Amino acid sequence: MIPIKHSTIFKSRWWALLWAAGIIWFAYDFAASGDSSNASVNAEAPTDATGAPVTNEDERKLAAALNGF
Repeated sequence: MIPIKHSTIFKSRWWALLWAAGIIWFAYDFAASGDSSNASVNAEAPTDATGAPVTNEDERKLAAALNGF
């Protein structure tokens, strides 16, 4: 999996930093590989636990309940 021996990675702090940077770069590249340009276009309307759409009245009730604490 790793092209060099595990024992040589951590002999030098610079090799360790280079190795860690490669892992972070790979993770970022893997996580950011999805096309998010259409994310706001495909956003769904918010729903409650039953799947019914959330209305403005529901939001006001929730805000009043939270402010009541």
